[in-house]
Amino acid sequence: MQLPAKPPTHTECNSAMRSVRDALDLLGGKWKLPIIVGLTSGPRRFKQLQREVAGITAKMLSKELKELEMNGLLTRQVQADAAPVAVTYTLASYGDSLFPVIEALRDWGQQHRTRIMHPGAAAAAPETAEAPQLAVVA
Repeated sequence: MQLPAKPPTHTECNSAMRSVRDALDLLGGKWKLPIIVGLTSGPRRFKQLQREVAGITAKMLSKELKELEMNGLLTRQVQADAAPVAVTYTLASYGDSLFPVIEALRDWGQQHRTRIMHPGAAAAAPETAEAPQLAVVA
């Protein structure tokens, strides 16, 4: 992303800031992005997600899943014919639209970590290196 040739107007700046705030309000916090990444390799049951998102409590996972479902990022399927009732969570197509954002955050985080932990290596590394594809460990 390049900066615009001319400075944005006050209205454009406010609109951009409002959009960024909306995104941060939805995805902010410690757990939502790890939950979304946990669903990238396919549908998961509650306990599977809880194991994959290390450190999250059942209560917090339940709260975050409800918010993500309410915002259309994942779907919840209940199989009542199973005993016990099976609930499966799947990333919705709207949730798939976050992949470029997640990849950009991952790439920036890797660059930042290199810059902070290995300042000499960061200065020598090219800024436009191609990023690897998003890999999710199931």
